[in-house]
Amino acid sequence: MKIAILSRRSSLYSTRRLVEEARQRGHDVRVIDTLRCYMNIASHKPEIHYRGENLTGYDAVIPRIGASITFYGTAVLRQFEMMGVYPLNESVAISRARDKLRSLQLLSRKGIGLPVTGFAHSPDDVEDLIRMVGGAPMVIKLLEGTQGIGVVLAETQKAGESVIEAFMGLKQNILIQEFIKEAAGADIRCLVIGDKVVASMMRQAQEGEFRSNLHRGGSARAIKITPEERSTAVRAARAMGLNVAGVDILRSHHGPVVMEVNSSPGLEGIETATGKNIADQIIAFIEKNARPDHTRTRGKG
Repeated sequence: MKIAILSRRSSLYSTRRLVEEARQRGHDVRVIDTLRCYMNIASHKPEIHYRGENLTGYDAVIPRIGASITFYGTAVLRQFEMMGVYPLNESVAISRARDKLRSLQLLSRKGIGLPVTGFAHSPDDVEDLIRMVGGAPMVIKLLEGTQGIGVVLAETQKAGESVIEAFMGLKQNILIQEFIKEAAGADIRCLVIGDKVVASMMRQAQEGEFRSNLHRGGSARAIKITPEERSTAVRAARAMGLNVAGVDILRSHHGPVVMEVNSSPGLEGIETATGKNIADQIIAFIEKNARPDHTRTRGKG
């Protein structure tokens, strides 16, 4: 098979591992810088050009699109879909997962456990919004934040009001969520491929920190998850329409709650913590499912 990997840098761990395993399995694989792609958008024959070359003949495309280039990256991926190339994750599914508010609404519609979450536009509604999520302590999140950036724990009502007003004053969209104290700074990352969880790890925040992201100094170890957690992770990925996803879950008193569904989960942390060859399983999934025009949405919106 001829496989394209959309990634800004071939040296990134996840990109490098996918290249290694694809070649190990006998595939022709190429890393393509997403931002260097440019497109001829024509109804009779859509094209993607890259450094002066017309990209043709690809069987599958693996999107490793960073949050900062979601708009352009999904446009390039949509163009591949219009050309009949099989995407590991579809552009529509990635757009759903990247929009925190939209993703939570979709998860809620499917009856998947979530922290109590509030969203408002007017500063006049802040007091009632805080009451809605159970008061302090509360977590305040920028809708556009990633890797724990733009996530604040407000310990008191006054602190919460100040942070919310500051964000709103900067014209930022924010979510307010209940703080799941019983999680004790730990969350579970479930790596879903297809309809099953292939690996799971517990990430623990460092002392004095409530965000468990490995980029913020958190530690990780392999963990055995419950059937309910497994089902929650699979259903969350399915609700987004993602074939491969990292689903972040907190253990709360009322069962597992989903914090986020990641459409481009990093492989380094989970491969290191679990010792599992995730990259190989992703390539195997592509081998099983890649067919021309095998895209649910065919680049529609």
